[in-house]
Parts: sequence; structure tokens; C-alpha cells
Amino acid sequence: MIENMQKDIKTNLRKYNKELFDMNPQGILSWGYEKFDNQFAITTSFGIQSSVLLNMVNKLGLQKKIKVFWIDTGYLPPETYLYAEKLIEDLSLEVEVLQSELSPARMEAKYGKLWETNKESDLDKYHELRKIKPLENGLAKYNVTCWASGVRSSQTENRNKMKFLEIIRQRLSLRPLLNWTNKDIFYYMEENNLPAHPLFIKGYSSVGDWHSSSPDGIETKGRDTRFGGIKQECGIHTNN
Repeated sequence: MIENMQKDIKTNLRKYNKELFDMNPQGILSWGYEKFDNQFAITTSFGIQSSVLLNMVNKLGLQKKIKVFWIDTGYLPPETYLYAEKLIEDLSLEVEVLQSELSPARMEAKYGKLWETNKESDLDKYHELRKIKPLENGLAKYNVTCWASGVRSSQTENRNKMKFLEIIRQRLSLRPLLNWTNKDIFYYMEENNLPAHPLFIKGYSSVGDWHSSSPDGIETKGRDTRFGGIKQECGIHTNN
């Protein structure tokens, strides 16, 4: 039954995107849960704005909790690990941590510090090893058909072209917050008394790994502060 539904949605992506366009984020999350049941999951980085989507999942009050996958590269800042622990406790989340089969030390021994070469191909290798493969292994383990994330259209040029529902690496990717602005995020966090990421106070508007994140500057803001300005995407949300 799920397989037939998945085939139907892939065939009618335009129709479903039109339907999702008129829903609020909580409605979009409910849509994914109702359509795919235990084959639906969300991903989180426990980054600057991650609390919003996680709080929305918590507020749905579902009898059966949605799977939450945390892609932990092993290189996150200490502040992110502490922030994750707080949100997990505050929101009573059941989180599955997804990590690379290669430890950081083993990866560096085999390939070196891939983020230091200033080569896009080395960053692609890094992201494949530490983010994309762990995510795909987790999705495959639970036979996840559709996964949701907190990406927003204003974050990168690529995300500005995204739809609410698309096919990424043969699975459906759902974006409940796609049309939300920074103001929407700010007011939601304020209204729901959500804690800010510790690095936000230090000037970070986007944070990932410690070696590839920096605070906003005069000329660089948001995703432009990531990966040394070489690229904006880590590959999780793209097909290439």
C-alpha cells in the first residue's frame, strides 16, 4: 500500500506541491505522517534554527512518535552537542544518531583533513563520507520513504528553487519550513520560549562542523559563512 502511494505521489508531484503550498508547517508535517506512517522521518543538525521543526513535531502530540535522525559528523562544535542534549531533554525527543562508519581519526589517516585543501572535490568527499552515506544508511535501515527537513528557500540559491516535495536520491524529501523567513523563525522561537543555539549569540547565523563554520561578517552572512565560501550545500538536500 505504501509503495503504491509513493508511486502515486512521485507521479503527481506538481499536484501535491500545490496542495502543500496552502498548508502551514504543522499541517505539512501531519500530511507526511498520515501518508507514510512509520516510513516517515525528519532529520536535524541541531543547528541555529533546528529547534523550530523539532518543537513542531513535539506539539503535534502524536501517539506514535516520528523518527528523528541526527547526522553527527563527529566534528560538531561542543556548543552544538550541549544544545542537542538540552533540546532532546526539553522536547522529550527520541533521536537516532547517524554517524559515518569511519571514525574521524581513521578518515584523516586515509584521506587527510579534507576540509583544509580548499578543493570542492575534497569537500564533496568529506560530505559523502560523514553526512550523505550515514543518512542514506539510516533511511534504508528503517525503509523510510519520505523524510522532512528544516531547509528554507532564503538560505541558498539552490534552496530558492526547491519545492515543498521533491525526489532526492530515490526518496521523497519534504520541506515544511520552505517559505518561512528569518522573522518567522525568530517569532516562533520567541512565542514558544525556545532556547537559542549558544553560537547564535556569538554572531553565527548558520553552523555545522567546527572547521567549516564562522560567524557572520561584513561581506559574508548565512550559508556563505560555511565551507570557506567554496560551496553552500553539503549535498544532503541535492541530487548531485
